[in-house]
Amino acid sequence: MPANVNKDVCTGCESCIEACPSEAIKMKSGKAVVDAGTCVDCGVCVDECPVEAISME
Repeated sequence: MPANVNKDVCTGCESCIEACPSEAIKMKSGKAVVDAGTCVDCGVCVDECPVEAISME
C-alpha cells in the first residue's frame, strides 16, 4: 500500500520529497502527493514528515 498524505495536515515543507528514494512524491497546490505507481512502500516519508501528515494506511 502506498503512502497516504493527509492534505489537511500537510504544510508543504517538502521534507518527504527530499527523503523519498523512488521520487514518488511531488507537490501539487502546495501539498505533497504520492504517485502510487512509483511508491515502493518503504515508509521513509512517514518518518521524515515533521507534522505526521503521511501514513502507510
